[in-house]
Amino acid sequence: MAELTTIESLLEMGFERNRAEKAVASTGNQGIEQAMDWLMGHENDPDIDEPFVPPVGNVLGGEADSQSTTEQPALADTAEGGKGSCEDDDTSARMPMSEEEKLDQVRRLEELMRVKQAERRERERVEEMEREKQRRKQGQEMQHIRQKLQDDDMKKLTDKRMKEKMEDKMARQRVKDKIARDREERALKFGASVLTSTAAPSQPAQPSPSSPTSHGPPPTKKEYDESRIQVRLLDGSTITAVFKSQEPLAAVRVYVQVNGNTPEGQDFTLLSPYPRQVYTELDMEKPLKELGLVPSAVLVVAKK
Repeated sequence: MAELTTIESLLEMGFERNRAEKAVASTGNQGIEQAMDWLMGHENDPDIDEPFVPPVGNVLGGEADSQSTTEQPALADTAEGGKGSCEDDDTSARMPMSEEEKLDQVRRLEELMRVKQAERRERERVEEMEREKQRRKQGQEMQHIRQKLQDDDMKKLTDKRMKEKMEDKMARQRVKDKIARDREERALKFGASVLTSTAAPSQPAQPSPSSPTSHGPPPTKKEYDESRIQVRLLDGSTITAVFKSQEPLAAVRVYVQVNGNTPEGQDFTLLSPYPRQVYTELDMEKPLKELGLVPSAVLVVAKK
């Protein structure tokens, strides 16, 4: 009867019979409160609405019937007066509830259900807050991981760029060193050719026949062995150096390349301002004396 009463109470509250029977059977018929807890805890189960099949030996009402059947012999052995009183109690227990009692019980059960639902909502709210905390914590951890990966990538990129800059710097230095060696070799080459030309024996000058009207030897022109060359650079500054009169003009050009501030790779030429004369590549092989740059001269660096 307790099972039937619980099921009837659940039906009065609006639960389906299939769910009510499952709740009563699953809680072992421990009361309406346990049945309601089971229903609210399993209302989202995928098989909650599948047909209920009671287990063998646990048919609703069967246990009570079997219990009453086993108790019948014992009741038969009791005194006649006791038998009558038991029958009266059983009859009073089986009397149906009045409408008032049913409404009162439904109200109590509905109030209990509201309390249970409020407890469940509060429990779900607390669980949701806890899940939100976990999500935020995981999000912060992921953000830290992404930030660390970005920092590592940035450090790798910075190291790579620094390495590339260092390699470029070393390559430029190697080019500068090669240019400097080439200039030194050219300077040594031109210097050796000048020394060779100066070491060659000079031809003796043929004595010119004296004029019968001259009264003495003609005045000799002073010979200069060196030439002081002042070079005006592209930025307006000047450099000065002394060269042998037999050195070619190319020696002056090499000196400007080595000691001037002319940008690397900048091709230039030399010219004489007064009178203006631009020296060509053929002039670079001519001695300074032949070009009229002895004993001193001023040259200007000009872009080609």
